[in-house]
Amino acid sequence: MTRCTPRTVLHRAAGSFAAAGLLAAASLAGAAAPAQAADTPVFTLGGPAETALHPYPENGRPKSSTVGISLNNPSEDEENGGFGGDFTLTFDLSGVAGVADVKFDGEANPDCEVTGTKAVCEDWGIWPGLQGAADLVVTAADGSESGDTGTITVTGQADGATFTPFTTRLTVGGPDLVMERLPFRTELTPGEKQQAPITFANRGTRDADGVLLTLRYSRGLDIPQRYSNCEYTVDDPDQPDFGSTTALCSVAGAFEAGATYTLATPLTLEATERAYYDTFLYRIQEDSAAQRAAQRAGAPFERGTGGVLKAVPVTKGAEARSTDLNPYDNQQDADFRTENTADFVAYGDQVAGPEGSTVKADIGFRNEGPAWIGHIRSGEDVATVDFTVPQGASVTSKPERCRAVTADGKYREDQTSPAPRYVCNTSMTVRDGSGLDLPFELRVDKAMVGASGAVTVRNTWLQNPELPFDPKPGNNTAYLVLNGEGGGSDSGGATAGGDGGGSGEPSTPPTSAPDPEETPSGSSTSTTSGGSSAGTAGGTGDGGGLASTGSIALIASGTAAAALAAGLVLFTSARRRAARHA
Repeated sequence: MTRCTPRTVLHRAAGSFAAAGLLAAASLAGAAAPAQAADTPVFTLGGPAETALHPYPENGRPKSSTVGISLNNPSEDEENGGFGGDFTLTFDLSGVAGVADVKFDGEANPDCEVTGTKAVCEDWGIWPGLQGAADLVVTAADGSESGDTGTITVTGQADGATFTPFTTRLTVGGPDLVMERLPFRTELTPGEKQQAPITFANRGTRDADGVLLTLRYSRGLDIPQRYSNCEYTVDDPDQPDFGSTTALCSVAGAFEAGATYTLATPLTLEATERAYYDTFLYRIQEDSAAQRAAQRAGAPFERGTGGVLKAVPVTKGAEARSTDLNPYDNQQDADFRTENTADFVAYGDQVAGPEGSTVKADIGFRNEGPAWIGHIRSGEDVATVDFTVPQGASVTSKPERCRAVTADGKYREDQTSPAPRYVCNTSMTVRDGSGLDLPFELRVDKAMVGASGAVTVRNTWLQNPELPFDPKPGNNTAYLVLNGEGGGSDSGGATAGGDGGGSGEPSTPPTSAPDPEETPSGSSTSTTSGGSSAGTAGGTGDGGGLASTGSIALIASGTAAAALAAGLVLFTSARRRAARHA
């Protein structure tokens, strides 16, 4: 979570913060704020519901734990929804007197001060979303015993704002569940299976009354077993996520301090036919209704119908190695690379309209698999659709994700007036059977026969357009044809296999059609269909020109226009890539 101090103002102004991790170590109490009055914002304080403390040692200094207090501004207006005023947080420490000692890290919390059983932190500015407010450094008090417990209550105050208070509990001692890392094979082939003997230890000071095993695996992986003490959910296919499956398994039993446990029967982890880049996460926590609710996060879960998943001791009653009561060692994950491919197939359209009219065109691409493609770690976009506008037309409406560029693909400051070329990035995932549909509206400025613009799906880096996972670059380019001969808007799109499963052959730009009244008798035109420009129109993987408008005949003048070829020039976006290479 971001720090809520003046030093972070510039960072938070640069963009919103992803407040919650994939699986939080503890639930955030009070995450949903009450309805916000029109003139008085309501901010919600939160943090872990309970924190275990290392028992006070017989010798040496006590080990500390950190309790992170969060502050949630529910406004969704990132530009104007912030609170630009002073505020104060007050911590009532009287409930942990004799149980825990509390202080603040001076560097992280320079404006926090503890006086007796009260602590006060002063700060300025609350930005939209979830942010860190303060970090309490807590240790067991001298003379405390295992099982001693108490609470800390946090309240807030500011002129023109209201704060929802928060209470967290500190308990001396407790279980410390530690997930062991498994030695997976990470270079796989589709259909390959391997065992996952999940193993964990309790290195704490008391037994755990049941454990909650959380499994999360991305779209290309599968665990075919569906246990009756596990419940399952799959990411919404309409969301740009990894299509992951999450399983929450409640395993009953007393898991003793100092003992190590493994599953009675190992899980089976399989790389499916759609695997490419994938991740498997496995986590262990003490089971409780609150913990299960926190992991569900409101998503619909369905219980399995198979046998019962059980854990059995590997070692029992052994001396605990170190009582670290560390909630950050409960989880492990593994990344997998499967030798697989995904065929991205571009599709275009054919539209028609008289001069001055506006026409609608649908272009884009489909992933015909077999693999899904997701940039799990980097979060970068998978691909770009590169669209050259047909000559004689101008774009009047474009998808929000599309950005205008110059004819040679360079950055264009002007994003409001029509441009000769547009680039449209995908999200960080493109699932098998999915793709990107891009509706454009174009005004016919000058009536021409068979004007066309290339639609190419390529790498996001213009100077390196090849898609490394795509075995059929020939169908990465299709064409948007405007007023094609004998066609019209209902004659179907000029595609490169976009509607037939990926032929592997690029579509040919429309044939030139000079005005017969202006062409001298017996002469021949010098422009031909599919000439040199068409020959380099994307998809070849050799770094040639991506876009070609084909040969165009002017109806009014009868003068044949030269083909417009777009060079491969780096499109320097103003997004994260520019920052990354700065």
